[in-house]
Amino acid sequence: MKEPSRLFDFLDHQLNQFPKPDMLCGKENAEWIKYSTAEVKELVNKLSCGLMQLGLSGHDMTVEKQDKIAIISRNRPEWLITDLACQQTGAVLCPIYPTTNVNEIEFIFNDAAIQYVFISGQDILDKMNAVKDKIPSLKGIYSYDRLEGTIFWKELLLPEEDHRLEKSKETIKPEHCTTIIYTSGTTGVPKGVMLSHRNIASNVFNAIRSFPFESNARSEEHTSELQS
Repeated sequence: MKEPSRLFDFLDHQLNQFPKPDMLCGKENAEWIKYSTAEVKELVNKLSCGLMQLGLSGHDMTVEKQDKIAIISRNRPEWLITDLACQQTGAVLCPIYPTTNVNEIEFIFNDAAIQYVFISGQDILDKMNAVKDKIPSLKGIYSYDRLEGTIFWKELLLPEEDHRLEKSKETIKPEHCTTIIYTSGTTGVPKGVMLSHRNIASNVFNAIRSFPFESNARSEEHTSELQS
């Protein structure tokens, strides 16, 4: 398998080289739930198909034309699953801190032309309800929790369409934008920082070279290759 170059390639890399029974863990109803690498890949692909069914894509893969999706949520497995799914469709993810105030949320959503947002918790839903009518581009609110006035995120999951999904992934290059991170706006309005797959992937490989480790016996040879 060739070296990962786009962020979602790392998911296939882990599945093929050192699949884990607990790639992600999250607490649900006071109980820790584990997601294996295979389960994460399945959810990512099903959510990718659901997003494409909504019409979301990278279009010509210029930043201006790529569709934009936001996340306002505390850390949880669904966060990363959504991120990876957006990457595979070519859409750009805009992560926003849960503590961001409503004025900044309104500005960021309008500046980026956010179409859909994934949230968690009633407090964040209250923020979105306060500004959603001021965001013309916003089409829907999905929630990782079952909250009145939102669509539960799993309703987006669709059976995998390998041909359509693979065709989408083939259009995505390492230099394409994958996320826009907005500054806190302490000295003015928030400003978006665009990051490509290559920007983030290079940090991963440099971290491996700086702090080498063995993933497990199956991947020892591959890890040595990455360090060379």
